[in-house]
Amino acid sequence: MNKPELLAPAGTYEKAKIAFMYGADAVYCGTSKHSLRTRTAMDFTDLKNTVELAHSLGKRVHVAVNIYARDDEYEGVIEEVKELAQIGIDGFIVADPGVVDIIREYAPNTDLHISTQANTVSAHTCKFWAKQGAKRIILARELSKDEIKYIVDNKPEGLEIEMFAHGAICYSYSGRCYMSDYMAGRSANHGDCAQPCRWAYNLYAEEVNKPGELMPVEFDQKGIYIFSSKDMCLMPELPTIFDIGVDSLKIEGRLKTEYYVATVVNAYRHAIDDYAKDPTNWSPDKYMAELEKAKTRALTEFYFKEKYNPDTQDFDGKQINPNFEFAGIVIEGNSNKPNDYKMHEEGYAEDFDANKLVTLEIRNKLSIGDKLEVMIPGILEPREYIIDQLYDIETDEPIDTVNPGVKEQKVKMILPFEVKEGYIVRRIK
Repeated sequence: MNKPELLAPAGTYEKAKIAFMYGADAVYCGTSKHSLRTRTAMDFTDLKNTVELAHSLGKRVHVAVNIYARDDEYEGVIEEVKELAQIGIDGFIVADPGVVDIIREYAPNTDLHISTQANTVSAHTCKFWAKQGAKRIILARELSKDEIKYIVDNKPEGLEIEMFAHGAICYSYSGRCYMSDYMAGRSANHGDCAQPCRWAYNLYAEEVNKPGELMPVEFDQKGIYIFSSKDMCLMPELPTIFDIGVDSLKIEGRLKTEYYVATVVNAYRHAIDDYAKDPTNWSPDKYMAELEKAKTRALTEFYFKEKYNPDTQDFDGKQINPNFEFAGIVIEGNSNKPNDYKMHEEGYAEDFDANKLVTLEIRNKLSIGDKLEVMIPGILEPREYIIDQLYDIETDEPIDTVNPGVKEQKVKMILPFEVKEGYIVRRIK
């Protein structure tokens, strides 16, 4: 049984740490100039730290240099490729044949991964890229399971196949879109997509014999989201993916929050491991229950099972989660508190235990009585806790509520079980 790599998005160094903590085998990230998510770019210090962390854990870092470069950009591409090779990244993600040529010349010892932006949809194209030195092909999202299986069975020996398993789907063909450039002057193919496919639109009908007389086609007060795709989710198809034999499962989402990354990575980590151990008794239900706690659009299997799946468009255009929200990140755990740890003497609750005190960087309002779920790495089901003590971060005085009014707002609270730095906490609404 071929157990695929779990590849997670890392828009920042902090997200990379969280992805690794919750079970990713590898992360992919990008830089500010030459990847297709420039708003999530890492600087070279963060990239270097990510590589060092990954290698200390026996894990990998793949870096996207997947723009379609103009001639005046190649000098910058060359410098970036040399710098990335020097810090020891494990693979370049590339789409443009010109950039492929640059990597072969300036970083010949670093693996070459052909981006989904290159629209690979056949074993013949895989053979072409293998001749150019590619180590891995990231397939187009538009392929069905039968097409992926054919590619895996007929690819050159040693060539790895990566496929998307979860996350947002571009309205255009494998992301090759000019809509953002046309409507907002921001090129998707240069990493600056404004995502106009997610905008609301008003539609009008015009009777051909009465030009200029426009009648509104109403959907709701916000318009209609005619271009917005649902999010891909292939969790229920994991047994089929194992049978196909792909080498890597990719989660989309470098723009997503730490909470999203932790939730999705944790669910797929356990699903993959559990299926590998006991495929006969495996069911997607408990993993789907965790995935549904992340803020997401409606989910679809896209074209995986059927080539013309009508259930792909998200006409409501909303990312929703009515029952859960991101509470915060633990920035100081309670596993190494000294026995003589003290707080402001006015701040003690009657049953206060300093060894259970944690510091949380909050993302949403928290109050006494709120029910929390703490995501413990290595465990699928979270630990629940009802807040009964909150303390001001500066005065240590007890408080009833804390709001995320300022960036990196923090609060102290009691959690009656071991919690470490980096753990993700969600609130049950």
